[in-house]
Amino acid sequence: MPTLLLVDGSSYLYRAFHAMPDLRTSQNEPTGAIHGVLNMLRRLESDYQASGIDYKGCVFDAKGRTFRDDWYPQYKANRPPMPEDMVRQIEPLHAAIVALGWPLLMCDGVEADDVIGTLTTQAAAQGVQVVVSTGDKDLAQLVGPHVSLINTMSNEVLDEAGVLGKFGVPAERIVDYLALIGDAVDNVPGVDKVGAKTAVKWLAQYGSLDGVIA
Repeated sequence: MPTLLLVDGSSYLYRAFHAMPDLRTSQNEPTGAIHGVLNMLRRLESDYQASGIDYKGCVFDAKGRTFRDDWYPQYKANRPPMPEDMVRQIEPLHAAIVALGWPLLMCDGVEADDVIGTLTTQAAAQGVQVVVSTGDKDLAQLVGPHVSLINTMSNEVLDEAGVLGKFGVPAERIVDYLALIGDAVDNVPGVDKVGAKTAVKWLAQYGSLDGVIA
């Protein structure tokens, strides 16, 4: 079975920037996030070299607004602007990723998540095994018989059983679960006074968000 390896570059850029020390060149240019992301990519390829990678891609958010901003103007409105030292690392990071032989994907008007979700769904439907490397919990909704998530910063691997064990709901109910609890990171409110335990209880009892509403 062929394997597609997709990397959520934007997720790892943020995490590497905050996790890595403030590394700099002799010209005082910041390089910590670049170093962290490139190490992650090399490690990923090394880990999957034995089993073989038939297709791969590294996906980043494109500049500018997305359809979510039109749907919900408060989306991510709580986030401060991207730090200047992170901004300065984006273009050289993209160039380094391409130099390593990775296809680099960015699509205007959508986020990296959307591109990854589309490619994953299409590939899995064609019988391709998909491994998504990310630290983003939202992508747990993609997990299925042909799809798993790996977080190289925590060594966590999520298959169907892993998603159920971590969140208390199966992958196909992750969207319902997040709709109930909201997402403070993205400034998306959930149902008032509904936390993770209540959401898991309701979804177990009523089967789906539609069941809860009914």
